[in-house]
Amino acid sequence: MILKMDRLPIELPTPKNPSANDAAAIQELLGGKFGEMSTLMNYTFQSFNFRGRKKIRPFYDVIASIAGEEYGHIEVVSYAINLLLTGVTKRGHDPVPGPLADAVNARNTYHYIASGQGALPVDSMGNFWNGQNVFSSGNLKLDLLHNFFLECGARGNKMRAYEMVTDPTARTMVGYLLVRGGLHIVAYAKALEKLTGVEVTKLLPIPDLSNNAFPEAKKFMEQKLHLQLYTFSQEDYKQAGLIWNGPHPDDGQECVVIEGAIPGYPVPDLEEEPQLNAPGADDFDPQVFSDMAKKMGIKYEY
Repeated sequence: MILKMDRLPIELPTPKNPSANDAAAIQELLGGKFGEMSTLMNYTFQSFNFRGRKKIRPFYDVIASIAGEEYGHIEVVSYAINLLLTGVTKRGHDPVPGPLADAVNARNTYHYIASGQGALPVDSMGNFWNGQNVFSSGNLKLDLLHNFFLECGARGNKMRAYEMVTDPTARTMVGYLLVRGGLHIVAYAKALEKLTGVEVTKLLPIPDLSNNAFPEAKKFMEQKLHLQLYTFSQEDYKQAGLIWNGPHPDDGQECVVIEGAIPGYPVPDLEEEPQLNAPGADDFDPQVFSDMAKKMGIKYEY
């Protein structure tokens, strides 16, 4: 089970220049072949299908812990997309002037037609993510090798997306994913080394570019987020530390396991987009909840 928290792993800045086309570009990091939907579902199904767990529990704990983190990655990419889309059309209730006229020039019109100017499980070209991107062979060595490749492919796409968009919202998000995705690459490399004896970490970094080349990523490296594998559980997956330990191949610092989740930051409060009927509840009176909350002793503000 996942313990869901109404927080994001990082604080996303407000875009200086909202851009529908920038949002379309980073959709690749959400619904692309190497996007966060793929990493989440690959590791989730591999953890569900894991056999012989008692004998090789540490490998299961690593895969399950990373699967837990990937849910938050979907959230942070989605909110970056939503922030980049906020304000790119003219707000209002009158459809006659064509408040969505500029949307015909956007690369991904799904953001307006199939959504209320929000993220969707699609890639940068608008193709919907599907389960064919899930690999769960049942063979631990093969699954770990696939995961290593998947994370390396994801890293390459993040670097390219970073170079496509210049807004601090997108680049902060990509910088964070470069660091945390880099941790996952090293984690699967270490797991393969434990399982096979092959020194996979000697292949790193793939692609051949340090995170220090990206200022936003460097900031998270300085916070040691490349060293800390979170279990995303209050009590389970502790044996991940039998794999995630020793020096990090990038800087030689000690790798550590932290029980629980990344503390996180409040999620952005997205503005309404009435021209898209989002959320489309203009006649609702929040006072209904206010009175009910007072009786139940629940804090409610609007």
